[in-house]
Parts: sequence; C-alpha cells; structure tokens
Amino acid sequence: MSRGAALIVGAGDATGGAIAKAFAREGLTACVTRRARNLSSLATLVSEIEAEGGQARAFGVDAREEEATIALVDQIEAEVGPLEVCVFNIGANVRFGITDTTARVYQKVWEMAAYSGFLAGREAARVMKPRGRGTILLTGATAGVRGREGFSAFAGAKHALRALAQSMARELGPQGIHVAHIVIDGAIDSQFIRDNLPDADERRVRDGLLIPDEIAKNYVWLHRQHRSAWTHELDLRPWNETW
Repeated sequence: MSRGAALIVGAGDATGGAIAKAFAREGLTACVTRRARNLSSLATLVSEIEAEGGQARAFGVDAREEEATIALVDQIEAEVGPLEVCVFNIGANVRFGITDTTARVYQKVWEMAAYSGFLAGREAARVMKPRGRGTILLTGATAGVRGREGFSAFAGAKHALRALAQSMARELGPQGIHVAHIVIDGAIDSQFIRDNLPDADERRVRDGLLIPDEIAKNYVWLHRQHRSAWTHELDLRPWNETW
C-alpha cells in the first residue's frame, strides 16, 4: 500500500522518470506530470512502475499555471495520500547569444525553470507545513552556480531557482521540511544526448555520462536523511567531468 505521494514535476524519459521509479520503489505513489499535450508520453512510465509492483498516476498539468498547480496538489492530497516528496525537475536549457535572446525566450525560460519551481515549492509547502514533515527537491544545473556565454536565459532562471531553494530551506527547515537543491553538472545519458553528442557512446562506456538511475538514488537518499544532518545542496557529476 502507498505510504503517501511523491510528486515529480517534469517527468521525462531520463532523470524525471528514474526519480519517479525510485520513489515508487520506496512505497510512495509516483505522481508524474507533463503538459497535457504530452500526457500520452507518461503512459509508458506509469506502466513500467506498475510492472515493478509500484503505484503511479499521470497528470496533464502546465506547471507554469498557478491555479492548475494548486488544483494538482489538492487532487493528490484528496485522491492519493499525503504529499511526502515534491521534486521539481524542469530544465528549459536553451543557448542563444545575448543579442539573439528575445524577450519572449528569456521570459519563457524563466517561467519554466524558475517560476514553475516557485509554484510547485509553495504548494508543496502549503500541505506539508501542517504535518511538520516533507521533502522538497529542486533540480538545478551548473548554470545556477555560474553563467556562461550563450546561456543568459538559462543561467538567470537557474540562479533564481537556487535562490528560491535557499530561502525556502531557511524558512521551512525549522518547520520540519527538508529543502534541497541538486546541481546536475554534466551530460545525462538520455536519448537527446545520444542523438546530439557525437562521443556519447564513448562517454557512456567510460562512465562519463550521468546515469539517471544513479542520480535518482541521491534524491531518495536526500529524502531519507535524518534531520540532524540534512544536506541543502548536492552536486552530481561524472568522475571525469571538468569543473
């Protein structure tokens, strides 16, 4: 039986899916989301979790919409169980030179990678605070620590997400809610990387790509941590990554 719910906002076929499976193995019902037009892509993930004996539900939600996010959390609480874990895992990585970065691009990246993280974190906190427990995990990137040429929009959004995580951790930690920010530094073994990185196969053989299942283990570990020794920020990278 489910011991509660784990919400994964932005569950794709790599990191998000692996995180959902990992928390389902912990006995939580994995509640996975993508935009409604992409909802069919979650069917395979739900089937795979159920085939392992876990429980999962898919929700078509635009994480940038406030009312939709509020309704999602309320629906999970009413139909699935108490929200024990909330993982925000939307990337929105784009590359444009600064003079080619339109206002629309900058705003959309901020909405996806920063504003929607605020909505997910706020609504998770709303239902966790009365219980005095819960875990909120925000997936960041190297761009959230230092900006690079061509990544002004992405870096701006991920810096904002990191600041959000710090503020939430200081406020919610004393109330029993563990907030952590995970810096993913390196290429993740995914279909996108295999299609676009010429040496992806070579890197994979040498363990030079981040493996989604190994990333997911760290998210579960953060959730399991005793409150006397909580980690706020954790960075993950392949052993041979330059940093």
